[in-house]
Amino acid sequence: MYDTIIIGAGMSGLAAGIRLAYFDQRVLVLERHFTIGGLNSFYRLRGRDYDVGLHALTNITPKGTKKGPLARLLRQLRISWDDLQISPQVGSDIVFPGTRLRFDNDLDLFRSEVSREFPKQSDNFDRLISEIVEYDDLDDSHQEISARQRLGEILTDPKLVEMLFCPLMFYGSAREHDMDWGQFSIMFRSIFMEGLGRPHAGVRLILKQLVRQYRGLGGELKLRAGVERLAVEDGKVVGVVLENGEELTARRVLSSAGWPETMRMCDDGAPVVSRQPGRLSFCETIASLDVEPKTLGHRSTITFYNDSEEFTWTKPDTPCDLRSGVICSPNNFQYGKPLDDGTIRITALANFDYWRGLDEHDYRLEKLRWYDRITESAVRFVPDYRSRVIDTDMFTPTTIVRFTGHDNGAVYGTPEKQIDGRTHLDNLFICGTDQGFVGIVGSIMSGIGMANMHCLRD
Repeated sequence: MYDTIIIGAGMSGLAAGIRLAYFDQRVLVLERHFTIGGLNSFYRLRGRDYDVGLHALTNITPKGTKKGPLARLLRQLRISWDDLQISPQVGSDIVFPGTRLRFDNDLDLFRSEVSREFPKQSDNFDRLISEIVEYDDLDDSHQEISARQRLGEILTDPKLVEMLFCPLMFYGSAREHDMDWGQFSIMFRSIFMEGLGRPHAGVRLILKQLVRQYRGLGGELKLRAGVERLAVEDGKVVGVVLENGEELTARRVLSSAGWPETMRMCDDGAPVVSRQPGRLSFCETIASLDVEPKTLGHRSTITFYNDSEEFTWTKPDTPCDLRSGVICSPNNFQYGKPLDDGTIRITALANFDYWRGLDEHDYRLEKLRWYDRITESAVRFVPDYRSRVIDTDMFTPTTIVRFTGHDNGAVYGTPEKQIDGRTHLDNLFICGTDQGFVGIVGSIMSGIGMANMHCLRD
């Protein structure tokens, strides 16, 4: 019998496994796929390495900082700053018609940019920052507060409100049109007050460090081991049944599969709290260049763009929403040495139902078509790099379903989060996206937090 079985070898599952293995628990992480990481993974294609999911790590604070999510993460997992080899961003921007706000890992730059573009909002913006500093991450009452309503009470320029929502929603909102005030505060702090960074080797370095740590502590990891159902007796999980029919017993289960997905695994037939799956999914294009983007005049690490005064955050009616997006260049971090290729990645909202409905032949053709359309949309906001492209790839919402199992390819899961991780069963808990923390650092902290709260107290 295992002390804890963890479903999913993404960031949260691996982090929870490490935390429990440190306390001599017998832990097993089960992963349905042939590789680890979920959507935050990596692959090799035509001789090139690609990251999936990762644009940047949020919550980046300088080496030696004692407070903040990254410092807590390193302490709890007993990983050093140098193990992750994080380089800060060069600088990013938010671009709307006629307005550009630059920011880096020093809040003062962003504050000065807001004052320059929106001088009448300077005092209001400082008030907003003060409120965000005071926010308690674990206060679930903030789920009932609309961020749009709260921002409307603090800021009086609608365009500034829309420009703040654009990066925060792209990097962490499962809700359409709005965000919970708590989620807004968490994302604002993680991006604007702490900052963005990236390991030179990308997400593969983070995953390899987590797996090395986990296995070194005696943790077990099974790939190609999908869970068919959770065996339940008398209000408790007693084990899992794998898709191959194998049965495993455990004192508790911690699932990073998502709330709706986990509830469907329960075989007790008891009524559970139903939650609508998220509807927000992405397409992402990846272009390898024969030069670094900065030689073409593109020096921003990440550009969040929108082509009108109002930012729309909802499932599009078209295959992809070409009005807004995220342009990321992994080259534009402060590395000590350059990457092998220049790279430009573009992320846009996408319609899962459209992509799911295509047969294999049409799917391949539509990927080519929409790769071109997404790129054409993005080069309105950055130098046109298309003549320097030497290789491309693209993923769609169906790719996200394949690697995460999330209904509708919803990157950020269901809009309603379970902050305490509890379910209707005494020893079944949720971690990861549907617990409430998003992004790589957030996912890792979710795994650590739920392990500490629910798996180390008996």
